[in-house]
Amino acid sequence: MAASASTDIASALWYRGPGQVEIRREGMAPPRAGEVRVKTIYSAISRGTESLVFGGRVPVSEFERMRAPFMAGSFPFPVKYGYAAVGRVESGGGALQGKNVFALFPHQTAFNIPASAAVALPEDVPARRAVLAANMETALNGVWDATPAPADRIAVVGAGVVGSLVAYLCGRIPGTDVTLVDINPGRAKLAETLGVSFAEPGKGRGDCDLIVHASGSPDGLRTALELGGDEATVLEMSWYGDAAVTAILGGSFHSRRLRLISSQVGRVAPSHRPRWTRVRRLAAAVALLNDQRLDALLAPAIAFGDLPDQLPGILDAKTGILCQPVVYS
Repeated sequence: MAASASTDIASALWYRGPGQVEIRREGMAPPRAGEVRVKTIYSAISRGTESLVFGGRVPVSEFERMRAPFMAGSFPFPVKYGYAAVGRVESGGGALQGKNVFALFPHQTAFNIPASAAVALPEDVPARRAVLAANMETALNGVWDATPAPADRIAVVGAGVVGSLVAYLCGRIPGTDVTLVDINPGRAKLAETLGVSFAEPGKGRGDCDLIVHASGSPDGLRTALELGGDEATVLEMSWYGDAAVTAILGGSFHSRRLRLISSQVGRVAPSHRPRWTRVRRLAAAVALLNDQRLDALLAPAIAFGDLPDQLPGILDAKTGILCQPVVYS
């Protein structure tokens, strides 16, 4: 199923129905002016979003907003979906020729994209780690929305990939006291690797200046609200698809004057929007991956051809997988 610039044939993963995926072969035209041909080295499964796509749980109201930049098909099915591909530019590249790049492209053995949509990897960011770029972009945008400050006490609820990256970024701000909160005590080692503290729900230090919620669970949101000090900000980064969510806004929520706000990566955070484009933000996210400690977020890679059989297990929350890289031969 391998593809090359000479055959103009690629293989791609398609979600074709609830719980159903398949690999399809499809033709590719030669790169047009301004485009590059990329041969994929790695991609990554975005477990939160792709589990909603896999289960057919994208709300009708979000069919257009949920479209990935180079997605094919239409929600609910069939769709070619994904946004974390790393590959080498094989042709049409100009200055990018022969370089490894990151692109917001689905799981496919080779593809054409505008050269402007390919972000060259810095020499200190290996291809396997670069699959975290889309998650790092989400985390970076969330930190911009959250506006943490030096010496702040910060809790991040949910030690998934995005939550862990938010904690990592906040932990690099001078003087911050950052705690990663998760129901899985096994995440304590990950927190230590990333240079932050760890606590299970109900055991974390309260009176926080800032709380970021990224667990994808209403229980996690409840924990986040409990950790806020007076007039603290709670930033909601979870997206629940079509699930109803009950937030506990009684009790002391109003007397503490908590501020509950949302963050979403589809638009650059308002604090940076006048000066930053999404292209600039993605390039910054790629550059922020120059730390080998972030390899702790990566599971052992699986082969692209094995995705149809292994994807249900990868998307099962019980597996404990954080970021699942996919390797292409």
